[in-house]
Amino acid sequence: MCLLAEVGGKNIDFYQLIDYSFNSILIVEQEGEIIYCNKAFVELLDFFTSNEVIQKNLLSFVSPEFHVFCKQQLKNVIEKKEIAGRGEKKMIRRDGTLIDVELMVVPFNMKGKVLAQLIIQDISSRKIAEKRLKDQEKLASIGQIAAGIAHEVKNPLTAVKGFLQLYQEDHSHPYLMTINEELDRALDTIKNLLQVSKPDLQDEPFVQINVCKEIKSMLFLFQDRLYSVEVEIDLKDSEKTIKGKKNLFIKAFYNLMTNALEAIEGEGNIKIEHYYKDGCNHIIISDTGIGIPEEKIHILGTPFFTSKSEGTGLGLTQVFTTVQEHGGNIAVQSVLGKGTTFHIQIPVT
Repeated sequence: MCLLAEVGGKNIDFYQLIDYSFNSILIVEQEGEIIYCNKAFVELLDFFTSNEVIQKNLLSFVSPEFHVFCKQQLKNVIEKKEIAGRGEKKMIRRDGTLIDVELMVVPFNMKGKVLAQLIIQDISSRKIAEKRLKDQEKLASIGQIAAGIAHEVKNPLTAVKGFLQLYQEDHSHPYLMTINEELDRALDTIKNLLQVSKPDLQDEPFVQINVCKEIKSMLFLFQDRLYSVEVEIDLKDSEKTIKGKKNLFIKAFYNLMTNALEAIEGEGNIKIEHYYKDGCNHIIISDTGIGIPEEKIHILGTPFFTSKSEGTGLGLTQVFTTVQEHGGNIAVQSVLGKGTTFHIQIPVT
């Protein structure tokens, strides 16, 4: 398709200018019909050829919440020749997933007819980075508060335990043993909280970690608990490594595996996947457990939030902290009664 634009009274072959642009570009009629898209747009939405896009309506690739706004923008640009400044939207890829984009719409003259030119930039990575920064700030604030409270509680509990031990030297009572056990349990919880807010593994050096090798080794720790749970392993790109703190990652994988097992009541399945894509190692751990309510997913990783009857939620806090400390991202999907999936992305450095 040959697109000609009028520039200074002369026809310029517009196709040569935009087909290899880094930005995704569309030419659209007022009714929304797409009459041209460049290679970047085809790749953006993960299509194979431009024929899958041409003559389709723009709105079929835009999240429904933006339909009314997009229609009005097209009308203003084509009828009034206004420029619609940059705005954030969500577009729909071929597989149905949504991506964040920044979009600008400007008038485009072709053979005396005014059309709309859409200039689209993928900002998914930027949005992920912004979310990661907010999550890190949130966890840092929570960690500081939790550490302060833990220190204040630990001191009197330690004193109580010391006096209890002195008392037990001269007195005997069955309740004293229970009191001592409960004190130990409380102190262990505080120790775990302090470890999450200021990990004792924090000073270990960064080394190259073969994620697949460590996952396989970690699974041996659960052999006695896998009699009723089937574990499926699909580890692609097993030669890929990441640079990080090895023991922190082992602990994070251990916590995720423990959560998956505890979420399964009776028999069930756990699937562990690994692959390399777009400069990141992807680790996916899925279970067929009880699931997590949708409204609770966004607060996972917060200390003391847990859906289990017994537990502190500190295991997941350690997972989120470790992943974010290494510049990674963690996404969670869950359906009540069907299971939960944790998808971790760690950049290769």
